[in-house]
Amino acid sequence: MNQHRPTVGDAVTALPRIDLFALGGTIASVPAYEEEGALPAVGADDLLASVPQLAGVAEVRATQVLQVPSCEVTVRDLVGLVGRLQAAVEAGAQGVVVTQGTDTLEEAAFVVDLLWDRPEPVVFTGALRTPDSPGADGPANLLAAVQVAASDAARDLGVVVCLNAEIHAARLVRKTHASNPAAFTSPGAGPLGWVSEGRVGIVTRPVRSAPWRELDAVKSLNAGTTLPRVALVRVGLGEDAHLLEAVEAASFDGVVVEGVGGGHVPRALVPVLARLAERTPVLLASRTGAGEVLSRTYGYPGAEIDLLSRGLVGVGRLDGAKARLALVLALAAGHDRATAADLVSQIGGGW
Repeated sequence: MNQHRPTVGDAVTALPRIDLFALGGTIASVPAYEEEGALPAVGADDLLASVPQLAGVAEVRATQVLQVPSCEVTVRDLVGLVGRLQAAVEAGAQGVVVTQGTDTLEEAAFVVDLLWDRPEPVVFTGALRTPDSPGADGPANLLAAVQVAASDAARDLGVVVCLNAEIHAARLVRKTHASNPAAFTSPGAGPLGWVSEGRVGIVTRPVRSAPWRELDAVKSLNAGTTLPRVALVRVGLGEDAHLLEAVEAASFDGVVVEGVGGGHVPRALVPVLARLAERTPVLLASRTGAGEVLSRTYGYPGAEIDLLSRGLVGVGRLDGAKARLALVLALAAGHDRATAADLVSQIGGGW
């Protein structure tokens, strides 16, 4: 990659402006003391300073939004972040980069994607190794993310995730390894493209339908508004109804069930799921991590035909975690039980 300011003849061309929003995570973590574990402590400006090659790619402006592990990032934080991203591009940023911890990065990117209706690239990145570790991957990931955000090829892709030189769609990507730098994959689809020698190549452009425009009301939530509570229940071998009965008693605003295989549960769970579906949206996802919920293959009690006939709604290719977040946003935007479930189903099926 040419690390010097590009020129055309004798004229110096302006570098694109990219805004960086830092939320913390491993990419910004160092040990507080030698005998203790790593904590987010590296500021946004220091992140930029650690990658001098950025000076040849873009004019990067850094903002520290949070300094937390990614399990502490909330939906409300992300709704507020979308407002910051909007202001950045309206003020002239060609694209934006968000750094955060990788544990919930796929979910955070998905939430922002549901609310992002601009052509400018939004690129999430992070690291699997702390800055003081041998082979730290944060600097390379940050450089590649800025290159993607500055590339015209990345426009109109929605929100993407860039780690390990791969570019993934927020709706498809999953963290599939706890600690490997190649942890992020898109099961059943693969990456949209790659960064190689500083060049951004996009080989696949996903179809972006627009059901998330029905979520615009979420952007105007005030700080005191209580977000809907949606339970996520993962079903396993020999599961009984006690956990779902506890969910029922807790009066959640919605429920997402990750069934086995194509969306199946033991018959012991059917009565409580049917009761829940009478008063709240109950979404049916698959726990497998790839493929989609079936709709008309199996007919035994607790299979997808039975569950859908009792009011559960399949969510296509969304996993349970993403379906939960989409339902939170749909309910927060004011949709009722039926329309909220239908909206999430559209999001999951509109690939």
